[in-house]
Amino acid sequence: MPQLAFANSFWESYDVLERPVKSGVRKAMAKFQQLTVPELHADKGLHLESVDKARDSRMRTIRINDFWRGVVLAPDDGSDVFLLINVVPHDDAYTWAAKRLYTVNTATRALEVRNVVAIEQLTPALEKAASTAPALLFAKYSDTVLRELGIDDQVLRAVRTVVDKPQLEAFGTLLPEDQFEVLQFLAEGYSAEEVYRDVVAERRPADAKPEPVEDLASAIANTASRITLVSGPDELADILDKPFAAWRVFLHPSQRRVAYRVSYAGSVQVTGGPGTGKTVVALHRVKHLLSRSPDTRILLTTYTNALAGTLRENLAQLLDGDGAQLARVDVTTVNAYAHRISTELAGRAPSPIGDQEERQIWQRVRKRLDLPWTEQFLAQEYRNVVLAHDLRTLDDYLGADRPGRRTPLPTSRRPLLWSAVELFTAEVKARGAVTHLQVCAEAARLLAGAGAGYDHVVVDEAQDLHPAQWRVLRAAVAPGPDDLFITGDPHQRIYDSRVSLGSLGITVKGRSSRLRINYRSTEEILAWSTGIIGAVPVEDLGGDGNDSLAGYRSLLHGRRPHIDGHGSEQAEVAALVERVEGWIAQGIRPAEIGVCARFNVLLDKVHDRLSAAGVPVARVKDSPAPHVVGVRLATMHAMKGLEFRAVAVLGATASAVPFAREITPATVDRLQHETDLLRERCLLFVACTRAREALAVSWSGAPSEFLLAHG
Repeated sequence: MPQLAFANSFWESYDVLERPVKSGVRKAMAKFQQLTVPELHADKGLHLESVDKARDSRMRTIRINDFWRGVVLAPDDGSDVFLLINVVPHDDAYTWAAKRLYTVNTATRALEVRNVVAIEQLTPALEKAASTAPALLFAKYSDTVLRELGIDDQVLRAVRTVVDKPQLEAFGTLLPEDQFEVLQFLAEGYSAEEVYRDVVAERRPADAKPEPVEDLASAIANTASRITLVSGPDELADILDKPFAAWRVFLHPSQRRVAYRVSYAGSVQVTGGPGTGKTVVALHRVKHLLSRSPDTRILLTTYTNALAGTLRENLAQLLDGDGAQLARVDVTTVNAYAHRISTELAGRAPSPIGDQEERQIWQRVRKRLDLPWTEQFLAQEYRNVVLAHDLRTLDDYLGADRPGRRTPLPTSRRPLLWSAVELFTAEVKARGAVTHLQVCAEAARLLAGAGAGYDHVVVDEAQDLHPAQWRVLRAAVAPGPDDLFITGDPHQRIYDSRVSLGSLGITVKGRSSRLRINYRSTEEILAWSTGIIGAVPVEDLGGDGNDSLAGYRSLLHGRRPHIDGHGSEQAEVAALVERVEGWIAQGIRPAEIGVCARFNVLLDKVHDRLSAAGVPVARVKDSPAPHVVGVRLATMHAMKGLEFRAVAVLGATASAVPFAREITPATVDRLQHETDLLRERCLLFVACTRAREALAVSWSGAPSEFLLAHG
């Protein structure tokens, strides 16, 4: 019986197919496994046939239905492993397949694919242009060095024409995967030795043969990061039926290297732009840590309840519903964990107040003491200095450096401000309440006396955690090997939190990794969205310098984002309804569409207009289950951690993004003003990067300054 293997290019095509086509794929694959190899070639239903003028003689197509074809790489060496590599419309299948050539990488021993026809057509013209170029990108590397890194003769010829990184990126979709990644690392300034150690050696299986193999089955076995081999009908049905199969099956070598390293000497930090798989890495790290000991207890935590719920669901899928393993992992938010600790160890349940009530108390404190500062300044001083540095007395405050605060505050004025802090905390206490960060501060103190409760702590979306929350996590696990595994992206920091991990006893020096490949969005969506941030410096997770999106890229391509302004809000909403109906007509399910705005007022209007048009809707804040039919509506803040095939961002106006009430005036604190503006940029950036295939951004009246600057 033939064996089936699936390339990641198949999952990319399969995930966006309409249900009837997916059903046809499942039936065809099931039949594939029931027949012998000779029967496959004779079966009229599957219609396995060669591709005319194919550059790879192993290329075949199979019938899914009258309109769709599967593209298969068939063995020509007597083995029985067939590789399904794509599902495309009938006419496109033959054209697509004829241009592709599958080869074995000489260094990694993995199977990789190239658009051989396009490379052959482009190379002569590029050689002519390169002959007059002042400099070439890879001139300093000899042919010998590049060949040792797996660059073969055809790619080497093309590489010698590359002038700069943009030209390399443009070439990327044509080149073999392993070779392209090697070239990208070299282009980013990594040495050949570093690339060999961190890319080539990591990708090559330990049991790979010394010389490149030519049989398809062996090459497939060497390519576990991009290909999965299916053992039987049950496994096939399981993989094809479960949503988001790709993230469950595939880990890029850069991800697997981080997630499944046997052990780290201490805390670990993993960063990367949106869609680079940080959450996937965190989940796989949990799986690895659970496998090391039957008694391991893990805290898996994140910022919001919605994200915690998603983590819980995805972890259950990754562990195949193993209840015993799931019982050893507590999945919750940091605030919820701190609340639990305070309740258990202090014997009382805290009653946190909301942000609006907290602001109102600061307003009353300012008026009562007739202070010269705004209530916004007072709240920020309390949050970013007093709570951030765990200052408990006036003497502590008098000696504080106030890092991150540019407004001068002479020592002589600090007693007056401290009196405001004391009055604020007294009023909150008199209500029998606390703030969320006060709960965290108290929980950290309680844990310090009670001892750590977990063997490991895994943190997702770490960029928005406040120092008071970090103290809780630091106290939840004893310092040592594999204590904290931290993932996050400073470019998605949408709350006002700055932190120095080192000052909190969390050291990640020498144990930091950055993921650069986006697996969610197309390059067109990614490039446009990244432009929102522009060249604005972004402080890294640990507060030790700036983070960068250098080398951040997508391997997927599609339509450019649709950006449009309207004369009125009514016209903007009407255009949205038409766009959503168009997406649904294209085969995108309502639940795969996300619509977001800065404020719920606009979302309410969208809800009413879509409902009136007969389009089902569901609000993200109601935590709809995956099977619930309906376009998802959410505020920009609530889009954090989500993803959709299509996303519409509404109300990107000058008055909403940035929102004036969230921006500290430069006259009050210039540094805080710049931080607030960056946070607003990040908010729009996060909303736009939730889109996988289609993005539409709109406004009525004057557009956001971030869109104007973006161009």
